[in-house]
Amino acid sequence: MTLLNGHDSGASGEESLQRVRNLPGYTTPIFNGKDEQRAKVKVDVTTKGFIPRELVENEVDWFYFQLGIDDTYFQNESPSVISDHIIALFGAKIVAFTKHDFNKLVIDLEKIDENGNGATFIHTSLPGLTSTEGPGATCESRIDSLYLDKSTPSECYRLETYRSIGSISATAAKQLRCYFITKCNFPSPPPPSTRTDGRTDIRTVSDTAFLERASPHTLRVYQKIMWQAESRYGPVIEVYEVEGTRERRLFIGYKMGGTSRFFSALSHLYHFYQLYSARKYVEQFSNGITIISLDLNPMPNSTAAPIEHSIFQVMKEASLLYCLPDNPFFRDSVNSGHAVQEATYAYCGCVFAQHFCNRLGPAYHHLRNILDESNPSHAEVLNDIKRRFREETFTRDSIAQVIHAHSEIVRCQFCSIRLLYVNFAMVHYPAADQTSRLRPTLSYQRLHTTQPLSDSELHDKIRRAVPNKQDLQVLESFLIFNKHVLKTNFYQPTKVALSFRLAPNFLPLGEYPTPLFGMFLVIGNEFRGFHIRFRDVARGGIRIVMSRNEENYGINKRMLFDENYGLAATQSLKNKDIPEGGAKGTILPSLGAPPRRCFEKYIDAIIDLLIPSHSSGTKERMVDLYGKPELLFFGPDEGTADMMDWAALHARDRGAETWWKTFTTGKSAELLGGVPHDTYGMTSLSIRQYVLGIYKQFALRETDITKVQTGGPDGDLGSNEILLSSDKTVAVIDGSGVLADPVGINRKELVRLAKLRLPVSHFDKTKLTKDGYLVKIEEQDVKLPSGEVVLDGNDFRNGAHFRFKADLFVPCGGRPEAVNVSNVAALTDTEGKPHFKYIVEGANLFFTQQARLHLEKRRVVVFKDSSANKGGVTSSSLEVLAGLALTTQEYLDLMVFKDGKPSDFYRNYVKDIQAKIAENSAAEFHCIWQEHARLQGAKPRTQISDELSIMLNDLHTKLEHSELFKDIPSRKGVMRRAIPNTLVQQVGLDVLLERLPEPYQRALFSSWVSSHFIYRYGVNSSTIDFFHFARDLSRE
Repeated sequence: MTLLNGHDSGASGEESLQRVRNLPGYTTPIFNGKDEQRAKVKVDVTTKGFIPRELVENEVDWFYFQLGIDDTYFQNESPSVISDHIIALFGAKIVAFTKHDFNKLVIDLEKIDENGNGATFIHTSLPGLTSTEGPGATCESRIDSLYLDKSTPSECYRLETYRSIGSISATAAKQLRCYFITKCNFPSPPPPSTRTDGRTDIRTVSDTAFLERASPHTLRVYQKIMWQAESRYGPVIEVYEVEGTRERRLFIGYKMGGTSRFFSALSHLYHFYQLYSARKYVEQFSNGITIISLDLNPMPNSTAAPIEHSIFQVMKEASLLYCLPDNPFFRDSVNSGHAVQEATYAYCGCVFAQHFCNRLGPAYHHLRNILDESNPSHAEVLNDIKRRFREETFTRDSIAQVIHAHSEIVRCQFCSIRLLYVNFAMVHYPAADQTSRLRPTLSYQRLHTTQPLSDSELHDKIRRAVPNKQDLQVLESFLIFNKHVLKTNFYQPTKVALSFRLAPNFLPLGEYPTPLFGMFLVIGNEFRGFHIRFRDVARGGIRIVMSRNEENYGINKRMLFDENYGLAATQSLKNKDIPEGGAKGTILPSLGAPPRRCFEKYIDAIIDLLIPSHSSGTKERMVDLYGKPELLFFGPDEGTADMMDWAALHARDRGAETWWKTFTTGKSAELLGGVPHDTYGMTSLSIRQYVLGIYKQFALRETDITKVQTGGPDGDLGSNEILLSSDKTVAVIDGSGVLADPVGINRKELVRLAKLRLPVSHFDKTKLTKDGYLVKIEEQDVKLPSGEVVLDGNDFRNGAHFRFKADLFVPCGGRPEAVNVSNVAALTDTEGKPHFKYIVEGANLFFTQQARLHLEKRRVVVFKDSSANKGGVTSSSLEVLAGLALTTQEYLDLMVFKDGKPSDFYRNYVKDIQAKIAENSAAEFHCIWQEHARLQGAKPRTQISDELSIMLNDLHTKLEHSELFKDIPSRKGVMRRAIPNTLVQQVGLDVLLERLPEPYQRALFSSWVSSHFIYRYGVNSSTIDFFHFARDLSRE
């Protein structure tokens, strides 16, 4: 919200609202052909014969002169259309007369241009009231969906709407509300700019009709709002006082596509405060900016707060509506009595309850203790019960019913939701700034009219007032939500989604055995998302979870947090020997929502909670119960690989000058100095160390090894696996199909595809032997050399990894849990012999844990994903380190390409990263192999890998809080080894220790010490071993 001085009226510079003279913001059009048109209309009405001839003149004159319809209408419509409208109005009067109630006089006129050039809507309307039935109930929402929500600079519409001056009849107080929608006409080429400062000249991006009608002052106001909206991701909200009146003009500017159904939601908002609009405008501009203008007045004999106060509430709550215009708890405000803030709180609490009410309970945990989760059949039963508990206990509809049942303020003296909101707001409503000119909002005043209760008093009151146990559990979840919110952007003046930093200690340990360090919940109009991390310094990718249909969306919504927790836990196992612990973010778009827009809103909302700065109009001081700066490190994941650059640059634009470089990894190398995993084969290097380790331990020659690979030459892992290997690859399965040759696929042709990043469908089939074949997913009825007929190429591809046999299987792509407890038996033949001797799991979660253990029981050598493919996370970790260690200028000079070429520093740093990956991977392979040998195979390598990760993470945590870090010689000795030499030489160790944040230094120190100690001495090491190890840390 931006409240500035600078009075156009020439008033003194006192602290007040901006003022404008009491003049129209737009010139009123004068239709010179109105009399001539009226004569034609009379003839047309008479000819049509529906109105008695002697009444025609009075009806037409009354329509033209008494209703007070703007000349825009008469200028835009033909005599035939106007005559139809007059006849329709006359007919509506007749119907009302027969019902003996002129208050039921309803008029609904509309004309939608068949060619998409615009529309006209006219309907009866009572000022200051939201219609719940009739045409007024749906008109504005239809305008939103038909003309405003899908606006783009190349196709958008401007809207003018006003209320008629006169009533529709002498016996009815209703007026007509007229809407005129016209397609924007932007001149091509645009007129030349008059500005020399590089800023947008509004005249060069405006619709011609807007320029003709807007007053000079309106142009100046719109120009200022446009500049702010261009530089801001959220909305710009300003208000002007009209001199000599109580009218307030509200302006809201934002980027096209930033919200939906916003125009109609605003009507609900100002009606709630008993305000009505005389005129409203929606102006669209070819630079992608939308500006809404509302002329607001108080209702006569209003019982609400004066407009001088309520306008501040409208401004503040408009930013919440921008985030959640479709909030059902406010859309139903006519019945519920919710203000926007209370309704928004109810919606957020509802989302929280959906995820955290569906707990499994003691019966499930008792059953889990009885059953053996390592037994595939037992595990399947437990998973089925868990899924059903999640689906059937609390649904979105049942939670919403509870909220509605306990929120009827008007008819219910006790209101649980209202008291819960007060409990939330008394903590998080920001204290008034003495320098602020913003008066206390009505929500703040309302807080002091409701007696606040302590948590225990509130819980006791809810418990006594809500006898239904299920209802009580839902309301208790709201109280849990309140108690665990540490900070939120809920009361920030400009935002695009709502974000909450939560203390995660409410999660039951029985279901989430590893405690979280931090949790963010983000709620937008078209998505919801989480970000969780297991340590203060943590890193992980941001994944967009897409839904195929409504049923799939419902499943994803129920399981979103559990999926997020599982992904972050897996990331923790993988991040065992780097400073950052495991973290993960998930975003669930609604069906049809643009994924990128959801990602951008998610990022912006989290940044709201990370930047401490105070900026009038964009960021106010927030209540921060956490009280410490937080650093989050995001990486690419499914659906977000091409969005990392935007997130980093957006963080910089938002003022994150010290950490924008580290906010995301996976940035483009040339533009932002990222270190792309695929270009330098980072993930494949770690996989490769495990493959080479197997060859060495079994004295195998690579050229004799047969291999099956999922993930083709078009992908990161698949292409680099081909380029780094020299085995006999007998099958490659990717998104385009299945390529197989029992004597080995032509390697030269495979390398060609890998270098070009082309899928197997581009393989030159002349390079196949007589028994080789290529089956593409779109093909049907393909006859293989064996005589077998493939009916459907897609189905064949989906199960192809079960049909081949080879020495080595390296999954480099494929869906999670492709091999699970229900199908793992297909990887053995009829005699129980496994199809593969060795498996190195390159793709994340390709095998479930039960499937891995099943294969290891059959003596397959399995190295799981969290050990084998950690090269990518190591690379990203060192990318973060460079961002933290270098100043912005150093980073731009050393990490960002010049003329498309990397600096010598960049080249050498990449080599250091590759060496670290190879070193860590080889060390972990050796540690797992030695422990398996020591136990004589009694414990599966899969289990050893997990226990090793847990041991490393536990030791890491202990070391972070130990006195060892405070020993300066030891700290410097470790840092000198842990930080790549190229960086140490460039910056200097002492300078690095000054620049790196202490939490990061502790994490870096602890990760290096824990990993190098365990890898050297093994998982069975003793305290004596650690004493000897620690004694040498300070040595050069």
